[in-house]
Amino acid sequence: MQDFAKLRKTILEGCIEVYGEKGIKFTMDDLAKHLGMSKKTIYTVYREKKTLFMAMVDYVFDSIKESERAVVEDSDLSTVEKIRKILGVLPDSYKNVDLNQLYILREKYPDIYVKVEERLETGWDLTISLIEKGIKEGVIRPVNIALVKMMFEASLEQFFSRDILIRNEIGYVDALNEVVDIIVDGISVR
Repeated sequence: MQDFAKLRKTILEGCIEVYGEKGIKFTMDDLAKHLGMSKKTIYTVYREKKTLFMAMVDYVFDSIKESERAVVEDSDLSTVEKIRKILGVLPDSYKNVDLNQLYILREKYPDIYVKVEERLETGWDLTISLIEKGIKEGVIRPVNIALVKMMFEASLEQFFSRDILIRNEIGYVDALNEVVDIIVDGISVR
């Protein structure tokens, strides 16, 4: 069973790397070649590319949640620094991935796009707790947290649903950092 979990992780990590190189149009042949394994082996874990993408969405978001927990546990960061980092968290292994093309998901893989939207809208407990803590500490002005969450989610959904970043020649990481700066600087007490 542990070998299967290791194989699954290897395939998902490879999928992220191949996606980073070729975008959403990569093939299972590309993945097999990159991993140095047969497609048959990949298909024993993931029946089809769509199933692999669904698993990749969960894997990526689960990795983000792990990174968020590390931010919260970092005692060297102030509450505002933690909020800034947690909103902009992206594991190092995903920083070279071209996330600008995620808008293609909406038309090519609508089920996967819905899953991305669902994951964006859930798992906000740590962030909400930090904002509430910042308000109590007086470093965050009293704001409607539901609106902050909605604004942030809407920004990310725009990145994923349109080619706005590509048309404006803005990288995903740069756009994410800019949105985080705008939101955090807008809610911070000056």
